[in-house]
Amino acid sequence: MTPEIIAQWKEIIITAAAYLGAGFAMIAGIGPGVGQGYAAGKAVEAVARQPEARGDIYVTMLLGQAVAESTGIYSLVIAIVLLFVLT
Repeated sequence: MTPEIIAQWKEIIITAAAYLGAGFAMIAGIGPGVGQGYAAGKAVEAVARQPEARGDIYVTMLLGQAVAESTGIYSLVIAIVLLFVLT
């Protein structure tokens, strides 16, 4: 094989790996979505049991939602870097 063909194959493999990695990174967005839905459901149940603690439950749920959403945002940033910077 000539060096030109080897260079072309390296570029193809790097591009394919970047696209595959970006896809896997976006699959990581499923976890935070499921977790946020579960947390919101449990918060509604807690408010139904103790309506007087609604403010505390709401603040705690929002803090947990923000932490969970950061995972999804990180995976989106990684996918964008893989797609637009490495290819």
